[in-house]
Amino acid sequence: MERIICIIIGYALGLFQTAYFYGKMHGIDIREHGSGNSGTTNALRVLGTKAGLIVLAGDCLKCMAAVWIAKLLFCQSHPDTVYLLSLYAGAGAILGHNYPFYMGFKGGKGIAATAGLILSFHPYFIVTGVLLFFGIFFITHYVSLGSLLVYAGFIIQMVYCGQTGLFAGMTQAQLYEMYAVTAFLTVLAYWKHRQNIVRLLQGNERKTYLTKKNKEN
Repeated sequence: MERIICIIIGYALGLFQTAYFYGKMHGIDIREHGSGNSGTTNALRVLGTKAGLIVLAGDCLKCMAAVWIAKLLFCQSHPDTVYLLSLYAGAGAILGHNYPFYMGFKGGKGIAATAGLILSFHPYFIVTGVLLFFGIFFITHYVSLGSLLVYAGFIIQMVYCGQTGLFAGMTQAQLYEMYAVTAFLTVLAYWKHRQNIVRLLQGNERKTYLTKKNKEN
């Protein structure tokens, strides 16, 4: 039951489509421009750097809020599984972001929301996630490549940390469950980026910049 509660909390918060609402405030439907995706990268390309940063912050914060609420609700009653439950809350937020029911289940790709999950899940994960994404992004300017590598790093770290005792008190079965949820999110992210992966392999993936140059590419 606790798992279901966390997923519902996360999904409800994930339904706040920052890019969509920000676009509406500026007289456009973000889904009708650029890639048609309701996420940070498309907001950056269509509406500019300021919009991209606002959308990034909004989508990060809604997932962080879901994780924090789960920890607050269950840190006392379920201290041994609080990380697992907070992961379910983060997963729910990502699902709400990717598949909002009121938008025909067509939202974003969940990377900014995933950033919120990584930032609020455990401090150990933050440095690796930041270095992987921004390192790759500033070298290649491929948001998709940085995002995919973040997920690869996330699942590797999750298994490593679990097996080396970072999540003290959890049984092996609970650790396996946590790995399974992380693996599901990783597969989902790669599925949502399947077209990007094809373009990366073909060498024609679009680059993204934090300047006006972005609109010229």
